[in-house]
Amino acid sequence: MDFNGGWPAELELLKTVGIAGGLGVLIGLEREFWDKPAGLRTHIMVCAGAALFVLLGKGVMDSFEEGGAALIQADPLRVIQAVIIGISFLGTGTILHRDDRVEGLTTAATIFLTAGIGIAVAVDRLVLATGTALLAVTVLVGIGWLERIVQRGRKDEG
Repeated sequence: MDFNGGWPAELELLKTVGIAGGLGVLIGLEREFWDKPAGLRTHIMVCAGAALFVLLGKGVMDSFEEGGAALIQADPLRVIQAVIIGISFLGTGTILHRDDRVEGLTTAATIFLTAGIGIAVAVDRLVLATGTALLAVTVLVGIGWLERIVQRGRKDEG
């Protein structure tokens, strides 16, 4: 992606952020349907934000390399690490301890995974990002259905 191409390049980057946000919708809808602490808006923002930070990191690195010689040494993994640390902090806020139960772990995991999807979009891995989002929704819906069947079986036995 060209970071110094003016408006057309900026619009291309914005499209990438929009695609990431759109994939966040897939997971966010499932979380919203079940009235979980982090729903549609959160997952859109996490996915789009992760993509944005990775794109900005690349843009900053590219701007220092314009003269042909790198003015800085950059490690692109540090941007990803920073996103993951920030998202982990956000996910921690969804985990609650109530009585003898822990709630919100799945929502925290979906926030974490959604950030990864946004990162994948930003590094041009759209098939991987889309497949992961679809797999996540399949797991959330399919395993959720299976868990409800198991819970009903436990209640019937008790």
